[in-house]
Amino acid sequence: MDAPARAVLVAGATGLVGRELLAGLLADDGVAAVHSLGRRDVPLRHPKLIQHQVDFKTASTDSGQALRELPRVDEAFIALGTTIKVAGSQEAFRAVDHDAVIAVAKAAKAAGAKRLGVVSAMGADKRSAIFYNRVKGETEEALAALGFDTLVIARPSFLAGDRESLGQPVRGGEKLALRISRVFAPLVPDNYKSIDAKLVARALLQGVPRLQGRHVLLSGAMRKSP
Repeated sequence: MDAPARAVLVAGATGLVGRELLAGLLADDGVAAVHSLGRRDVPLRHPKLIQHQVDFKTASTDSGQALRELPRVDEAFIALGTTIKVAGSQEAFRAVDHDAVIAVAKAAKAAGAKRLGVVSAMGADKRSAIFYNRVKGETEEALAALGFDTLVIARPSFLAGDRESLGQPVRGGEKLALRISRVFAPLVPDNYKSIDAKLVARALLQGVPRLQGRHVLLSGAMRKSP
């Protein structure tokens, strides 16, 4: 017998990877409903898509109706992320990349999700001397402690994608990394080459429904994913 259609939550669908996650979920015949959490609605209408507005900057302290009243879901994908420059301070960055991610994951688990896919970052390490990497590592550890049956963590290198079309500022580091990857491709290890956001989304969409336990996906593996 065919497996029952899943209900899925995706947070951050207006970002590079989140946009691709949303598109893949809507195209999946095994998905009956997609609940999208975002600061603003995505400019898309689809029979499967239900949109919920939430302010991620205050999600951990004042989650609002969007997090308190989530419908039942089977799995969740979180693609939330900013930079210290965009956020304005280390505290504001942590409020999104740690606090909001954990708040959404807890809400998803309370809504019944047993499987979770998350976009983290290359170099994530709770012991890192680099603030950005340390926050990402602490977030991963906190997610692992929540007890999901499946936790798939994507740690991409610099992302390649069209941020301008999303109304997002272009990140200088991503542009430089993409240029280096193209010019010096044979010399750059696979895990450090820029990776298209579509490949990151594809790896999560394939891994979350079928894997068990905790898995960390690096760029090299995500690029080779079938």
